Amino acid sequence: MFVKIYDRVIKFIKEEYKFLIVLFLILFLGLFRLPYNLYMGGGLIDIKDRMNIEKEYEEKGSFNMTYVKSSQATIPTYLLSYIFDWERESINNIKLDENDNAKNIWKRDQIYLKEANDNAIISAYNLAGESITIKKELLEVLYIDKDSDTDLEIGDTIIKIGNIEINSYNEMKEVLNNYQYNDRIEVTLLRNDKEQKGYFIVRNIEGEKKAGIYLVKLYEYDLSKKVSLNFPNKEGGPSGGLMLSLAIYNRLTSFDITKGRKIAGTGTIDKDGNVGEIGGVKYKVMGAQNGHADVFFVPVANYEEAIKVKNEKGYDLNIVKVKTISEAIDYLRR
Repeated sequence: MFVKIYDRVIKFIKEEYKFLIVLFLILFLGLFRLPYNLYMGGGLIDIKDRMNIEKEYEEKGSFNMTYVKSSQATIPTYLLSYIFDWERESINNIKLDENDNAKNIWKRDQIYLKEANDNAIISAYNLAGESITIKKELLEVLYIDKDSDTDLEIGDTIIKIGNIEINSYNEMKEVLNNYQYNDRIEVTLLRNDKEQKGYFIVRNIEGEKKAGIYLVKLYEYDLSKKVSLNFPNKEGGPSGGLMLSLAIYNRLTSFDITKGRKIAGTGTIDKDGNVGEIGGVKYKVMGAQNGHADVFFVPVANYEEAIKVKNEKGYDLNIVKVKTISEAIDYLRR
């Protein structure tokens, strides 16, 4: 039995060797990875699919976040990048700190997304005149200095320093001032929804007592109308903040500022409604064009680059620069 199967395989190889060589080459070209990342125009993400608000008003149009597509190059896609104007970046140029890795970068993007979500909710509820009560600040570890002495990890939430509960960044600074340089401090933290102990050593950083960790302010709050946000794990970063705040605001108010339009944009948001600079605006402009957006909002700092891309490619896209969410709302109302 085995001999017959072997003979058939050998016969097939001899008869179809040209086909097998071509198949191998196709597989090699398609699967072999080059040391380059490719960046290209993405599309739109309708926030309607990411958000629900209690007793929300309906909208006829839509609010959309833009995104950038990226992938590691293969031989065919690397060659295509010269035809389709995709950006090529050598992986060797992507420098990570010695204590950083892909997992930490993913964690950091998730923290930035949570920060953007909190800021979007706070700014939108305040503008819409809805009740929001901030109960405490949640300090989440975003980055750890390579010279720090600690067992904290990115994504940890600080609950206590010593025996003192921490409810704000200012409280943490006040507590640290009670210690001396090089003191070893016990920290109570939340990691993966479980409370546990950690530590850090107090350091002298530019004349201040610090832990060598960088924190992001998240918030615990009560809302007059509950909001639920659902983003898949593959999505992260802060650049959708402006559009999320607009979408929340519109669902909280009776006047539909979309007026049936497909509204896209990019930009960070803080809790006071200020819009901040983002990266990859070139590809987000492409994404807005690909998605047939009627309006595309950009931060002031990114406006010139966005207009340059529009003019170079001859896009029929209405690009509007904004400093605050209020400016974007006023534009849409007009």
